[in-house]
Formats: sequence, structure tokens, C-alpha cells
Amino acid sequence: MAVITFTSDFGYTDHYAAAVKAAMLSLQPQAQIVDISHGIEPFNIPQAEYVIGSVFREFPEGTVHLIAVDTHGCKQGKYHAAKYKGHYFLLADNGLLSLLTEGQAEIVVELQTDEDVLPFPAKELLAPAALFLAKGGDIDVLGERTTSFKQLLNRQLRLNDHSITGHVIHVDRYGNLITNITKDSVDTIAHGRTYTVHFGRETVGRIHQNYTQVEDGDCCCLYNHLGQLCIGINKGHASELLGLGFDSQVDVRFYPGG
Repeated sequence: MAVITFTSDFGYTDHYAAAVKAAMLSLQPQAQIVDISHGIEPFNIPQAEYVIGSVFREFPEGTVHLIAVDTHGCKQGKYHAAKYKGHYFLLADNGLLSLLTEGQAEIVVELQTDEDVLPFPAKELLAPAALFLAKGGDIDVLGERTTSFKQLLNRQLRLNDHSITGHVIHVDRYGNLITNITKDSVDTIAHGRTYTVHFGRETVGRIHQNYTQVEDGDCCCLYNHLGQLCIGINKGHASELLGLGFDSQVDVRFYPGG
């Protein structure tokens, strides 16, 4: 039986996440359920995309990803199962699917239900569908194939010969600012030139390997394990101290010479 991951905006103080897992375990006690996070901010689609998109490829192909974020976000009450890069996704029609798959899902089906309104769709619809797929079920049994689902676009970089403009796409628990500027994009534009990173009123002229390479309270930039440019403060909360957050602009500027 394939692994089922579970991500939600249910939080950790209520019973909602446990109720969904209880429903699956009642039907299949051997189910392997791995929590990715239940700390997604309510209805925060970009945050969910970042968290799930950063880790789903680490799981074996065939893994089923149950995503209960903004599950009542679609007025039409549509829910989908999708296959992308060997993984399955179950979620509401709220735009998250288009972000996770960059519009390139191999199969998308609209989940069928006999109910016009589902009080608890994660438990009543998504959970049974996740079990069905995890046991090797055919995705086409779950509903009719469709190409009609809500489309959202990820933030794109602006690049020219002398600069890259990106944005903060996530603030982690430590207050670090993760951007959509990648090491590959910087290396491609740099051609060996020096560069500085600009954000808010700050300028940083060096990329460090980790935060401890600067003094406590000092700001630094580094690339995380995904190759994304990150801004942090050693032993400090960069988002609060710098007054920056999701969608804040970050620039990399290149200079002549080596």
C-alpha cells in the first residue's frame, strides 16, 4: 500500500486532522499516513504550495498527497484527483493544483459525490479517495477526466543583464525569508561578476553557507537545500526585524568585473 501524506490548514489545537486520519485508519488500519504540516495558515494557498512543493518529490512515486487547505474555497464545490510526476494529489478546486503542477498535470479527474454539500469534505470525500489510490485503484474510477479547474500563476522572476527581481514566497518558522530567486538563475546571469542582494533598506554583498557564519543579530543571505536564495538573521526573526514578508521584493544586482 502506498504512503499517504496529509497537509491541512486545520492547525494543532482542534480535532479536525485527527478525525480525517481516524476515518482512514478505521477503513484501513494498515494505512501509512505521514503528516507534512497542519500549520498552514487558514486558506493560504501560496504557503501550502511552497510547503508541499518543497517536499513531495522526496516521497516514493505512487505516494498519495491528501491536501485539506481551503477545502470550502470553491463555490461550485468541486474537488479533484490528479496525477503528476508519478504522484497523486487530492484537493479542492481552489487553484492549488495549478500551482503545484505548473499546469502540467498528466491526469485530472473531478471527484464524484452524491452530496450537493459536504460538511467535512476532507473526511467524507478526500480521505476515502486517498485510500482507494493508495491501494492501487485506478484514478479514472474516481470521476470524469477534466481540463477545467481553477488556474493560478506562480510569481515569475524578472531578469536582465544587470539584475534579477524576485519576491519572498515563504516565511518559515524561524522568520527566514525564502525567495523565488534560485542559485541557477544567479549563476546564469552573473557570468563570474560580483553582485549584491537588496531587500528593504538592506544590502548584502556575500552569500554564506549557513547563518552561524555571521554574528548573532546580523543579517545574511544563503541558498537553502532547494537552491533558493534565503534571507535570515542569526538567532533573530528576519521577517519581524526587517519588516518584510510574503511578496516583499528582493533584487540581485550585478556589477562589471570579477
